[in-house]
Amino acid sequence: MVHNYTEESLKVSTRLKKLLTDSSFTIGKQNPQIVISVGGDGTLLSAFHRYAHMLDQVRFIGVHTGHLGFYTDWREYNIEALVESLENDTGEFIQYPLLDVEVVYKNKNETKHFLALNESTIKRVDGTLVCDVYIKEEHFERFRGDGLCISTPTGSTGYNKSVGGAVLHPRLEALQLTEMASLNNRVFRTLSSPLIIAPDEWIKIRPIDTDNFTLTIDQLVSNEGNVDYLRFRIASERIRFAQYQHTHFWDRVEDAFLGAKKNNGN
Repeated sequence: MVHNYTEESLKVSTRLKKLLTDSSFTIGKQNPQIVISVGGDGTLLSAFHRYAHMLDQVRFIGVHTGHLGFYTDWREYNIEALVESLENDTGEFIQYPLLDVEVVYKNKNETKHFLALNESTIKRVDGTLVCDVYIKEEHFERFRGDGLCISTPTGSTGYNKSVGGAVLHPRLEALQLTEMASLNNRVFRTLSSPLIIAPDEWIKIRPIDTDNFTLTIDQLVSNEGNVDYLRFRIASERIRFAQYQHTHFWDRVEDAFLGAKKNNGN
């Protein structure tokens, strides 16, 4: 179990642990089969990165105690039903695509790999980010602006949406590139629209005259320098969620951003 430290999450996690141990489940941190996060989507992201090295063995369950929960199917008032579902587990799951991020440095001998559930961003806070954007190995545009966001379909409702990106259903398994405050005038031009990339293609970004920038992988932040290029593609790995009580993607979107059913009393 992974939880945050709000009063509500601590209360729910304590109660859930008791219910699980009373049902003869073993709770531990090493080699789990099920990872339960108690909190919000940030807590689930932390759980994902903690166990990203064993995605072929683990299924995730999210218990929601915050305000939004795109990855959390359970609430504090129905954890008894969650335990009952675990007792009758048949191994079913639903899976979502992940983002593979490769960072290649100028000396060519050092590379880094990351997996993101939501998105990865490239930003500069001390000046304009200048970089060449390639689709596969074909040059597409030279970007100038605050930064770029590359998101997964499930992550399209997060930071990507806040910078004008489209909301994608996760079965599309496509990457999305959105621009942050791009510089556009008679001299410098970018597409200035969200760009959706097919799952068998990739995005390559090469910084130009940029000694340092900030790279984010979900909620993780890294200050990078001496980078030759970054490559983004749909990962071969998938995140799997135990499918007991799975909320349809568009119901999640409607509930989070519109709330029309709730407001209409339906």
